[in-house]
Amino acid sequence: MQDGAGAENVRAAGQATLRTDLGALAENWRRLSARAEGAECAAVVKADAYGLGVAPAAFALAEAGCKTFFVAHLSEGEILRRALWDTAAQARIFVLNGLSPAGSRLYVQSALIPVLGSLPEIEEWADFCHADGALHPAALHIDTGMNRLGLAPADLNRACDLMRAFTPVLAMSHFVSSEDMSAPRNRLQIDRFEQARAKLPPMPASLCNSSGMFLEDAPFFDLCRPGYALYGGNPTPGSDNPMRRVVDLSAVVLQVRDIAAGETAGYNARWTAPSRRRLATINLGYADGFLRSGSEGPIAVDVFVGGHYCPIVGRISMDLSIVDISETGPVKRGDRVEILGPNIEIDDLAAQAGTIGYEILTRLGPRFHRVYERSDESVFIQNDTAISSSSM
Repeated sequence: MQDGAGAENVRAAGQATLRTDLGALAENWRRLSARAEGAECAAVVKADAYGLGVAPAAFALAEAGCKTFFVAHLSEGEILRRALWDTAAQARIFVLNGLSPAGSRLYVQSALIPVLGSLPEIEEWADFCHADGALHPAALHIDTGMNRLGLAPADLNRACDLMRAFTPVLAMSHFVSSEDMSAPRNRLQIDRFEQARAKLPPMPASLCNSSGMFLEDAPFFDLCRPGYALYGGNPTPGSDNPMRRVVDLSAVVLQVRDIAAGETAGYNARWTAPSRRRLATINLGYADGFLRSGSEGPIAVDVFVGGHYCPIVGRISMDLSIVDISETGPVKRGDRVEILGPNIEIDDLAAQAGTIGYEILTRLGPRFHRVYERSDESVFIQNDTAISSSSM
Protein backbone atom coordinates (compact mmCIF):
# COMPACT_ATOMS: atom_id res chain seq x y z
CA MET A 1 0.00 0.00 0.00
CA GLN A 2 1.40 3.38 -0.99
CA ASP A 3 1.94 6.12 1.59
CA GLY A 4 0.29 9.52 1.19
CA ALA A 5 3.21 11.12 -0.63
CA GLY A 6 3.56 8.16 -2.99
CA ALA A 7 -0.13 8.17 -3.84
CA GLU A 8 -0.02 11.92 -4.41
CA ASN A 9 2.90 11.53 -6.81
CA VAL A 10 1.00 8.88 -8.77
CA ARG A 11 -2.05 11.14 -9.06
CA ALA A 12 0.09 14.06 -10.16
CA ALA A 13 1.84 11.98 -12.81
CA GLY A 14 -1.49 11.18 -14.43
CA GLN A 15 -2.93 14.70 -14.36
CA ALA A 16 -2.61 17.67 -16.64
CA THR A 17 -0.19 19.99 -14.84
CA LEU A 18 -0.33 23.75 -14.58
CA ARG A 19 3.06 25.11 -13.56
CA THR A 20 3.29 28.74 -12.40
CA ASP A 21 6.62 30.51 -12.02
CA LEU A 22 6.03 32.95 -9.17
CA GLY A 23 9.55 34.28 -9.62
CA ALA A 24 8.71 35.27 -13.19
CA LEU A 25 5.47 36.85 -11.99
CA ALA A 26 7.38 38.96 -9.47
CA GLU A 27 9.96 39.88 -12.10
CA ASN A 28 7.21 41.01 -14.48
CA TRP A 29 5.85 43.29 -11.77
CA ARG A 30 9.33 44.72 -11.17
CA ARG A 31 9.78 45.38 -14.89
CA LEU A 32 6.45 47.17 -15.09
CA SER A 33 7.16 49.08 -11.89
CA ALA A 34 10.44 50.33 -13.37
CA ARG A 35 8.62 51.31 -16.57
CA ALA A 36 6.08 53.36 -14.60
CA GLU A 37 8.65 56.16 -14.17
CA GLY A 38 7.93 56.87 -10.52
CA ALA A 39 4.21 56.12 -10.54
CA GLU A 40 3.04 53.36 -8.23
CA CYS A 41 2.59 49.99 -9.93
CA ALA A 42 -0.42 48.05 -8.68
CA ALA A 43 -1.52 44.52 -9.68
CA VAL A 44 -4.85 43.38 -11.05
CA VAL A 45 -5.56 39.97 -9.51
CA LYS A 46 -9.24 39.57 -10.38
CA ALA A 47 -10.63 36.26 -11.65
CA ASP A 48 -8.42 34.30 -9.23
CA ALA A 49 -5.31 36.11 -10.49
CA TYR A 50 -6.30 35.43 -14.10
CA GLY A 51 -6.80 31.76 -13.34
CA LEU A 52 -3.45 31.15 -11.65
CA GLY A 53 -4.54 31.28 -8.00
CA VAL A 54 -4.96 34.55 -6.14
CA ALA A 55 -3.29 33.56 -2.86
CA PRO A 56 0.10 32.41 -4.22
CA ALA A 57 0.11 35.16 -6.87
CA ALA A 58 -0.69 37.91 -4.38
CA PHE A 59 1.91 36.62 -1.91
CA ALA A 60 4.59 36.75 -4.61
CA LEU A 61 3.55 40.21 -5.75
CA ALA A 62 3.42 41.56 -2.20
CA GLU A 63 6.89 40.17 -1.46
CA ALA A 64 8.15 41.90 -4.63
CA GLY A 65 6.86 45.21 -3.26
CA CYS A 66 3.34 45.56 -4.63
CA LYS A 67 1.11 47.45 -2.19
CA THR A 68 -2.09 47.98 -4.19
CA PHE A 69 -4.33 45.32 -5.73
CA PHE A 70 -7.45 45.37 -7.86
CA VAL A 71 -10.20 42.73 -7.92
CA ALA A 72 -13.57 42.71 -9.66
CA HIS A 73 -16.06 41.61 -7.00
CA LEU A 74 -16.61 42.10 -3.29
CA SER A 75 -16.22 38.35 -2.73
CA GLU A 76 -12.83 38.40 -4.50
CA GLY A 77 -11.75 41.26 -2.28
CA GLU A 78 -12.75 39.38 0.87
CA ILE A 79 -10.78 36.32 -0.25
CA LEU A 80 -7.73 38.43 -1.08
CA ARG A 81 -7.86 40.33 2.20
CA ARG A 82 -7.90 37.07 4.15
CA ALA A 83 -5.01 35.73 2.06
CA LEU A 84 -2.89 38.84 2.65
CA TRP A 85 -3.87 39.57 6.23
CA ASP A 86 -0.68 38.28 7.86
CA THR A 87 1.83 39.23 5.18
CA ALA A 88 0.48 42.47 3.76
CA ALA A 89 -2.22 43.72 6.11
CA GLN A 90 -1.70 47.28 4.90
CA ALA A 91 -2.21 46.43 1.25
CA ARG A 92 -4.87 48.49 -0.48
CA ILE A 93 -7.53 46.44 -2.28
CA PHE A 94 -9.83 48.16 -4.78
CA VAL A 95 -13.06 46.53 -5.98
CA LEU A 96 -13.50 47.48 -9.64
CA ASN A 97 -17.16 46.53 -10.05
CA GLY A 98 -18.18 49.08 -7.49
CA LEU A 99 -20.49 48.97 -4.53
CA SER A 100 -22.76 45.97 -4.00
CA PRO A 101 -26.23 47.27 -3.06
CA ALA A 102 -26.60 47.45 0.74
CA GLY A 103 -23.08 46.05 1.09
CA SER A 104 -21.18 49.09 2.35
CA ARG A 105 -20.49 47.63 5.79
CA LEU A 106 -18.84 44.57 4.26
CA TYR A 107 -16.30 46.72 2.41
CA VAL A 108 -15.32 48.46 5.63
CA GLN A 109 -15.09 45.20 7.58
CA SER A 110 -12.58 43.79 5.07
CA ALA A 111 -10.80 47.11 4.47
CA LEU A 112 -11.83 47.16 0.81
CA ILE A 113 -12.10 50.28 -1.33
CA PRO A 114 -15.06 50.40 -3.74
CA VAL A 115 -14.55 51.95 -7.18
CA LEU A 116 -17.72 54.02 -7.52
CA GLY A 117 -18.93 54.47 -11.09
CA SER A 118 -22.46 55.85 -10.83
CA LEU A 119 -24.35 58.48 -8.86
CA PRO A 120 -26.54 55.89 -7.08
CA GLU A 121 -23.38 54.13 -5.83
CA ILE A 122 -21.84 57.40 -4.69
CA GLU A 123 -25.05 58.43 -2.94
CA GLU A 124 -25.24 55.09 -1.11
CA TRP A 125 -21.58 55.26 -0.04
CA ALA A 126 -21.97 58.88 1.08
CA ASP A 127 -25.08 58.04 3.11
CA PHE A 128 -23.29 55.11 4.74
CA CYS A 129 -20.22 57.17 5.62
CA HIS A 130 -22.39 59.93 7.03
CA ALA A 131 -24.33 57.45 9.19
CA ASP A 132 -21.11 55.73 10.25
CA GLY A 133 -19.47 59.00 11.16
CA ALA A 134 -16.34 58.19 9.16
CA LEU A 135 -14.75 59.43 5.94
CA HIS A 136 -14.20 55.95 4.46
CA PRO A 137 -12.10 55.82 1.26
CA ALA A 138 -13.46 55.22 -2.23
CA ALA A 139 -12.26 55.56 -5.82
CA LEU A 140 -14.12 57.21 -8.69
CA HIS A 141 -14.47 55.60 -12.10
CA ILE A 142 -14.77 58.13 -14.93
CA ASP A 143 -16.17 56.87 -18.23
CA THR A 144 -14.07 58.18 -21.13
CA GLY A 145 -15.53 56.09 -23.95
CA MET A 146 -16.06 52.49 -22.87
CA ASN A 147 -19.75 53.07 -22.02
CA ARG A 148 -19.64 50.18 -19.60
CA LEU A 149 -19.11 51.50 -16.06
CA GLY A 150 -18.21 54.99 -14.93
CA LEU A 151 -19.44 58.51 -14.36
CA ALA A 152 -20.52 60.59 -17.34
CA PRO A 153 -19.38 64.22 -17.60
CA ALA A 154 -22.87 65.36 -16.59
CA ASP A 155 -22.54 63.43 -13.29
CA LEU A 156 -19.38 65.13 -12.07
CA ASN A 157 -20.85 68.20 -10.36
CA ARG A 158 -23.26 66.11 -8.30
CA ALA A 159 -20.47 63.62 -7.54
CA CYS A 160 -18.29 66.44 -6.19
CA ASP A 161 -21.06 67.50 -3.80
CA LEU A 162 -21.45 63.96 -2.49
CA MET A 163 -17.71 63.39 -2.05
CA ARG A 164 -17.67 65.63 0.99
CA ALA A 165 -19.04 62.64 2.96
CA PHE A 166 -16.11 60.32 2.20
CA THR A 167 -12.43 60.33 1.20
CA PRO A 168 -11.82 60.05 -2.55
CA VAL A 169 -8.44 58.38 -2.94
CA LEU A 170 -8.25 57.68 -6.69
CA ALA A 171 -9.79 58.85 -9.97
CA MET A 172 -9.52 56.26 -12.71
CA SER A 173 -10.68 55.36 -16.18
CA HIS A 174 -10.09 52.48 -18.57
CA PHE A 175 -8.65 52.37 -22.09
CA VAL A 176 -10.79 50.96 -24.89
CA SER A 177 -8.03 50.13 -27.39
CA SER A 178 -4.64 50.54 -25.74
CA GLU A 179 -3.31 47.35 -27.35
CA ASP A 180 -3.60 49.25 -30.67
CA MET A 181 -0.92 51.86 -30.23
CA SER A 182 -2.04 53.80 -33.30
CA ALA A 183 -5.69 54.07 -32.27
CA PRO A 184 -6.77 57.76 -32.16
CA ARG A 185 -9.17 56.86 -29.37
CA ASN A 186 -6.25 56.50 -26.95
CA ARG A 187 -5.43 60.21 -27.17
CA LEU A 188 -9.13 61.10 -27.04
CA GLN A 189 -9.57 59.15 -23.81
CA ILE A 190 -6.52 60.76 -22.21
CA ASP A 191 -7.93 64.20 -23.05
CA ARG A 192 -11.37 63.30 -21.70
CA PHE A 193 -9.85 61.98 -18.49
CA GLU A 194 -7.84 65.18 -18.01
CA GLN A 195 -10.98 67.26 -18.56
CA ALA A 196 -12.88 65.22 -15.97
CA ARG A 197 -10.06 65.46 -13.43
CA ALA A 198 -10.08 69.23 -13.76
CA LYS A 199 -13.64 69.23 -12.38
CA LEU A 200 -12.80 67.00 -9.40
CA PRO A 201 -11.01 67.74 -6.15
CA PRO A 202 -7.27 66.93 -6.29
CA MET A 203 -6.63 63.22 -5.90
CA PRO A 204 -4.29 60.56 -7.37
CA ALA A 205 -5.16 59.34 -10.86
CA SER A 206 -4.88 56.09 -12.82
CA LEU A 207 -5.47 55.24 -16.47
CA CYS A 208 -2.81 52.80 -17.68
CA ASN A 209 -3.55 49.10 -17.92
CA SER A 210 -0.94 46.62 -19.24
CA SER A 211 -0.93 47.82 -22.84
CA GLY A 212 -1.46 51.43 -21.82
CA MET A 213 1.92 51.35 -20.10
CA PHE A 214 3.57 50.77 -23.50
CA LEU A 215 1.88 53.60 -25.38
CA GLU A 216 4.07 56.40 -26.68
CA ASP A 217 3.91 59.13 -24.02
CA ALA A 218 2.06 56.70 -21.75
CA PRO A 219 -0.09 58.58 -19.22
CA PHE A 220 1.28 56.95 -16.07
CA PHE A 221 -0.24 59.57 -13.73
CA ASP A 222 0.08 58.40 -10.11
CA LEU A 223 -0.73 54.69 -10.40
CA CYS A 224 -0.67 52.01 -13.10
CA ARG A 225 -2.73 48.85 -12.84
CA PRO A 226 -1.38 46.08 -15.10
CA GLY A 227 -3.01 42.67 -15.18
CA TYR A 228 -2.45 40.54 -18.28
CA ALA A 229 1.21 41.46 -18.68
CA LEU A 230 1.98 40.32 -15.14
CA TYR A 231 0.98 36.78 -16.07
CA GLY A 232 3.13 36.67 -19.20
CA GLY A 233 0.65 37.91 -21.78
CA ASN A 234 2.02 40.18 -24.49
CA PRO A 235 0.94 43.81 -23.89
CA THR A 236 2.38 44.83 -27.28
CA PRO A 237 0.64 42.65 -29.92
CA GLY A 238 2.62 42.43 -33.11
CA SER A 239 5.91 43.05 -31.31
CA ASP A 240 8.16 40.87 -29.20
CA ASN A 241 6.72 40.09 -25.79
CA PRO A 242 8.61 42.15 -23.17
CA MET A 243 7.36 39.97 -20.32
CA ARG A 244 8.69 36.71 -18.91
CA ARG A 245 6.73 33.51 -19.32
CA VAL A 246 4.83 32.65 -16.15
CA VAL A 247 2.67 29.67 -17.09
CA ASP A 248 3.40 26.19 -18.43
CA LEU A 249 0.57 23.74 -19.07
CA SER A 250 1.10 20.12 -20.03
CA ALA A 251 -1.24 17.19 -20.56
CA VAL A 252 -0.62 13.44 -20.46
CA VAL A 253 -0.88 10.96 -23.32
CA LEU A 254 -3.44 8.33 -22.31
CA GLN A 255 -3.40 6.18 -25.43
CA VAL A 256 -1.72 5.92 -28.83
CA ARG A 257 -3.36 4.26 -31.83
CA ASP A 258 -2.93 3.87 -35.58
CA ILE A 259 -5.90 4.43 -37.89
CA ALA A 260 -6.34 3.79 -41.58
CA ALA A 261 -7.10 6.39 -44.26
CA GLY A 262 -10.80 7.25 -44.30
CA GLU A 263 -11.40 6.58 -40.59
CA THR A 264 -12.77 9.40 -38.48
CA ALA A 265 -11.93 10.72 -35.02
CA GLY A 266 -13.93 12.56 -32.39
CA TYR A 267 -17.57 13.57 -31.99
CA ASN A 268 -19.72 13.86 -35.12
CA ALA A 269 -16.88 12.48 -37.24
CA ARG A 270 -15.78 15.99 -38.13
CA TRP A 271 -12.26 14.87 -39.05
CA THR A 272 -11.32 12.14 -41.50
CA ALA A 273 -7.83 10.70 -41.79
CA PRO A 274 -6.39 11.62 -45.20
CA SER A 275 -3.93 8.73 -44.95
CA ARG A 276 -2.76 6.24 -42.38
CA ARG A 277 -2.27 8.30 -39.19
CA ARG A 278 -1.05 7.84 -35.64
CA LEU A 279 -3.17 9.53 -32.99
CA ALA A 280 -2.61 10.25 -29.30
CA THR A 281 -5.44 10.94 -26.86
CA ILE A 282 -4.58 13.43 -24.10
CA ASN A 283 -6.34 14.14 -20.81
CA LEU A 284 -7.40 17.71 -21.55
CA GLY A 285 -10.75 19.05 -22.69
CA TYR A 286 -13.04 22.02 -22.55
CA ALA A 287 -13.87 21.32 -18.88
CA ASP A 288 -10.23 22.24 -18.25
CA GLY A 289 -10.42 25.45 -20.28
CA PHE A 290 -9.01 23.93 -23.48
CA LEU A 291 -11.50 25.75 -25.65
CA ARG A 292 -13.72 23.73 -27.97
CA SER A 293 -13.34 26.56 -30.47
CA GLY A 294 -9.77 25.34 -30.93
CA SER A 295 -11.12 22.44 -32.94
CA GLU A 296 -13.91 24.29 -34.76
CA GLY A 297 -12.05 26.77 -36.92
CA PRO A 298 -10.22 26.40 -40.23
CA ILE A 299 -6.85 26.20 -38.42
CA ALA A 300 -6.38 23.45 -35.85
CA VAL A 301 -4.78 24.25 -32.52
CA ASP A 302 -1.25 22.91 -32.25
CA VAL A 303 0.36 21.28 -29.24
CA PHE A 304 4.04 20.41 -28.89
CA VAL A 305 5.12 16.82 -28.39
CA GLY A 306 8.11 14.74 -29.41
CA GLY A 307 9.97 17.84 -30.56
CA HIS A 308 7.32 18.87 -33.08
CA TYR A 309 4.12 20.90 -33.37
CA CYS A 310 1.20 18.54 -33.79
CA PRO A 311 -2.43 19.48 -34.58
CA ILE A 312 -5.54 18.67 -32.62
CA VAL A 313 -7.88 16.59 -34.78
CA GLY A 314 -11.57 15.98 -34.26
CA ARG A 315 -13.62 17.97 -31.78
CA ILE A 316 -12.18 18.82 -28.39
CA SER A 317 -14.45 17.06 -25.91
CA MET A 318 -15.12 17.65 -22.22
CA ASP A 319 -12.21 15.64 -20.83
CA LEU A 320 -10.16 14.54 -23.83
CA SER A 321 -8.55 15.75 -27.03
CA ILE A 322 -6.95 13.89 -29.93
CA VAL A 323 -3.58 14.84 -31.38
CA ASP A 324 -2.19 13.77 -34.75
CA ILE A 325 1.35 12.63 -33.91
CA SER A 326 2.07 11.05 -37.29
CA GLU A 327 4.87 13.47 -38.14
CA THR A 328 6.68 13.49 -34.82
CA GLY A 329 9.08 11.19 -33.02
CA PRO A 330 8.04 8.24 -30.86
CA VAL A 331 5.27 9.09 -28.40
CA LYS A 332 3.94 6.68 -25.81
CA ARG A 333 1.41 6.48 -23.01
CA GLY A 334 2.44 8.70 -20.09
CA ASP A 335 4.42 11.19 -22.17
CA ARG A 336 3.84 14.90 -21.60
CA VAL A 337 2.37 17.19 -24.24
CA GLU A 338 3.05 20.93 -24.07
CA ILE A 339 -0.07 23.08 -24.31
CA LEU A 340 1.57 26.27 -23.02
CA GLY A 341 5.30 26.65 -22.50
CA PRO A 342 8.53 27.62 -24.21
CA ASN A 343 7.19 26.59 -27.63
CA ILE A 344 3.59 27.83 -27.34
CA GLU A 345 2.84 31.23 -25.79
CA ILE A 346 -0.53 32.23 -24.38
CA ASP A 347 -1.21 34.56 -27.29
CA ASP A 348 -0.26 31.88 -29.85
CA LEU A 349 -2.77 29.40 -28.44
CA ALA A 350 -5.41 32.12 -28.20
CA ALA A 351 -4.97 33.16 -31.83
CA GLN A 352 -5.38 29.57 -33.02
CA ALA A 353 -8.48 29.14 -30.87
CA GLY A 354 -10.00 32.35 -32.21
CA THR A 355 -9.96 34.19 -28.91
CA ILE A 356 -7.66 36.30 -26.70
CA GLY A 357 -5.06 35.24 -24.17
CA TYR A 358 -7.15 36.67 -21.33
CA GLU A 359 -9.79 34.01 -21.99
CA ILE A 360 -7.19 31.25 -22.19
CA LEU A 361 -5.83 32.19 -18.76
CA THR A 362 -9.10 32.86 -16.95
CA ARG A 363 -10.68 29.61 -18.15
CA LEU A 364 -7.91 27.43 -16.71
CA GLY A 365 -9.86 24.78 -14.85
CA PRO A 366 -9.75 23.36 -11.32
CA ARG A 367 -8.68 19.83 -12.26
CA PHE A 368 -5.02 20.53 -12.90
CA HIS A 369 -2.20 19.45 -10.66
CA ARG A 370 -0.96 22.93 -9.82
CA VAL A 371 2.71 23.51 -9.17
CA TYR A 372 4.00 26.87 -7.94
CA GLU A 373 7.72 27.38 -8.39
CA ARG A 374 9.98 30.08 -7.08
CA SER A 375 13.77 29.99 -7.22
CA ASP A 376 14.88 26.95 -5.18
CA GLU A 377 11.53 25.81 -3.86
CA SER A 378 8.14 24.71 -5.12
CA VAL A 379 4.69 24.51 -3.66
CA PHE A 380 2.37 21.78 -4.87
CA ILE A 381 -1.34 22.43 -4.50
CA GLN A 382 -3.75 19.59 -5.05
CA ASN A 383 -7.39 19.56 -4.00
CA ASP A 384 -6.87 22.83 -2.07
CA THR A 385 -4.05 21.30 0.03
CA ALA A 386 -0.65 23.00 -0.10
CA ILE A 387 2.50 20.95 0.43
CA SER A 388 5.82 22.79 0.40
CA SER A 389 8.79 21.15 -1.27
CA SER A 390 10.66 21.07 2.04
CA SER A 391 8.02 18.78 3.51
CA MET A 392 7.87 16.32 0.63
